[in-house]
Amino acid sequence: MANVDKLQETGRGNVLVLDDDKNFSWGLCEALKDAGYKAASAASSKEGFAKLSDSPVDVVLLDLRLGAEDGVDVLKRVKKEYPDVAVIMITAFGDIPQAVECMRNGAFNFITKTAHKEPELFFATVGNAIESSLSRRRDKLHRQELKRFYDTDDIVASSEGMLSLIGKAAKVAESPSSTVLVTGETGVGKELMARLIHERSGFRDGAFVALNCSALPENLLESELFGYEKGAFTGAVRNAPGLFLEADRGTLLLDEIGEMSLGMQVKLLRVLQDRHIRPVGATRDFEVDVRVIAATNQDLQALVADKRFREDLYYRINVIHLALPPLRERKEDIPILAQHFLAKFCNAQSIPLKKISMDAVRILENYGWPGNVRELENVIERAVALEPGGVLRLSSLPGHLVSLPLPALPSAELPEDGLDLGRHLDTIARHMILQALERTSGNQTAAAKILKMSFRSFRYYVKKFKIKDLVHPGRSAD
Repeated sequence: MANVDKLQETGRGNVLVLDDDKNFSWGLCEALKDAGYKAASAASSKEGFAKLSDSPVDVVLLDLRLGAEDGVDVLKRVKKEYPDVAVIMITAFGDIPQAVECMRNGAFNFITKTAHKEPELFFATVGNAIESSLSRRRDKLHRQELKRFYDTDDIVASSEGMLSLIGKAAKVAESPSSTVLVTGETGVGKELMARLIHERSGFRDGAFVALNCSALPENLLESELFGYEKGAFTGAVRNAPGLFLEADRGTLLLDEIGEMSLGMQVKLLRVLQDRHIRPVGATRDFEVDVRVIAATNQDLQALVADKRFREDLYYRINVIHLALPPLRERKEDIPILAQHFLAKFCNAQSIPLKKISMDAVRILENYGWPGNVRELENVIERAVALEPGGVLRLSSLPGHLVSLPLPALPSAELPEDGLDLGRHLDTIARHMILQALERTSGNQTAAAKILKMSFRSFRYYVKKFKIKDLVHPGRSAD
């Protein structure tokens, strides 16, 4: 964020004119400089990309016909290598089909070479493009700040229950031998929680391997997990190591473990107890060092009572239990999740960050979400793809949501034109810092360590959020 602010302080923005007409480029650069922008020019894509790599650029004014080069091809490369840079296409002719093609390939706008003769319109277009570029950078920096706390882009929460589970998962990760059971309805984020544990553990440099146990019959599941020797069965034309060996010194997620047959449960229990696997058709065992995380949307205790799941295996995998609540039970997470997915899909499509209207947020907060976080993600992805404007409104949502009665306004402080991502991420950051200070009785050094932040960064946020009550004198640098 500081780099973006510094850029805004030092000038209106940096513009690169990429046009083979040197006289036109010179005149455009002079006009931009007179208006307070920093401007440079390049006559070829080779020269242009050299300048893009040498110094920060906010906007590229790109000729559609760059000598013998196709400007659309250059546009595609700019958006691929510098996705935060806004590109305005310029041409001597106003061609609507070409304009549509450019916009589909990520161009911010399309103007003719005479546009600079209308300074008000021209500089408004350049200014809007620069704001779009800065907005992308702000969004990226905010997401980096969020990742500072969670070590993953996709676990986003502000509710006490989820923040507590995230903290518990981080502690579990420090003990690589502990088997973890993650439970919850379909779509709540069980695999994401497993990945967080993996990324925080000493096995983070090893593989993270996930297997859906319900997708394979018993004989195939055994060979998939433990591997097989050449000739062990018809079709075994080579040796296959299996997922346990693939995940050695890493993490193996056994999803939908409640669907595993009783016969396979016996074999899995043996591996969990002695940490050895025997491939199908082999005559010797192989030692493995794997963190096993089991996940299910079923009630394993009920399956144990019905004799459909082994009691000894249940207790073996249930060393640490993380029960993820459904989205309908943590509605305070819905606005920040929606904004997170909004940023994710806008970034994926290389379009300016959209906002969400208050009415749309109210509907999202009060819907039951039977598909949980996964359903919310799909709804936002669909809305981003179909909404041509800068704000997702009620009409942007699927019909079954639009038809719901609009609930009473739950959050009077929300702005009419949508949610502000930075404000929500600041709220989360402040909450995490307060929580860390509470745990350490105001010891800032210890709190910074809990959050895996440098002391200097921690002090910056304490001052930014004006946190005083929990900070004790003499506790800043023990």
